[in-house]
Amino acid sequence: MNISTQAFSRNNAGATVVALHCSLGSGRQWAKLGTELGANAKLIAPDLIGYGSSACLLDLPLTLAQEVQALREHLRQTNGPIHLVGHSYGGAIAFKIATDPIYAHRIRSLSLIEPVLPTLLLESAPDRRLHDQFAGLAREVQQDIWNGSALEAIDRFCEFWNGSGPRELLSPAVRIRMIEHAERLAFDFAAAFAEANVTMEAASLRVPTLLFSGGQSPNLTQRIVRRLTAIMDGVEIRHLPDAGHMLAMTHAADINPVIADHIARADELADVSLAAGQPIAEYAG
Repeated sequence: MNISTQAFSRNNAGATVVALHCSLGSGRQWAKLGTELGANAKLIAPDLIGYGSSACLLDLPLTLAQEVQALREHLRQTNGPIHLVGHSYGGAIAFKIATDPIYAHRIRSLSLIEPVLPTLLLESAPDRRLHDQFAGLAREVQQDIWNGSALEAIDRFCEFWNGSGPRELLSPAVRIRMIEHAERLAFDFAAAFAEANVTMEAASLRVPTLLFSGGQSPNLTQRIVRRLTAIMDGVEIRHLPDAGHMLAMTHAADINPVIADHIARADELADVSLAAGQPIAEYAG
């Protein structure tokens, strides 16, 4: 069942939102989303381990399950329902949290911006070619890192994610930060490719889900979003033809109000469900 497009008055009072950033990013990328949600909503936007204030090069996660484990302290800060938002690699982690039995019953809504779930593309020959292309990129980036060529690894990584969009010039500060965290990329790739049973997990989700894709993004993530749309119940999709993979930042003004409305709508649906004495998952799905 698709989510109704009926308009709800936005009221994010008391909502707890956990937002997870992309590879080579930080929780700061969600500052504008926090403004959009308003002062009454609680936004938890942690730096993933190995990035930003969580910098660490020992015992980094090699699976998405380990990423979720590394976030357990942040997730313990929440009481009651959780609204998950994730971009790129952070979208993959958000997906994993939503399908984790420990947290699944608490997830009120899911907003994914081009989640990196490449193993979803192993089920057909055309899709497998996209998976294999991405696996080739992973090997090249990992080889650069092992050879001590962090700059080359970053250039190769950014070139891929530019897709068919314009080549963006990174500021010196951003470039230095990315180089400093380049070694983390090898772990991000390993975790993304280690995830199995994505189709089955996606089909099991019963929460209102919002998916974003950009028309200038790599075919890989555009196809992942289309596959998720075909598999999952309760999905609303927003495609921005002029946006690239970094649309969470470049098109924040377009995306953030939609996410805030999606969260408010999910809370409204849950309230109606509870008032009717129905399980939330049954009502939403």
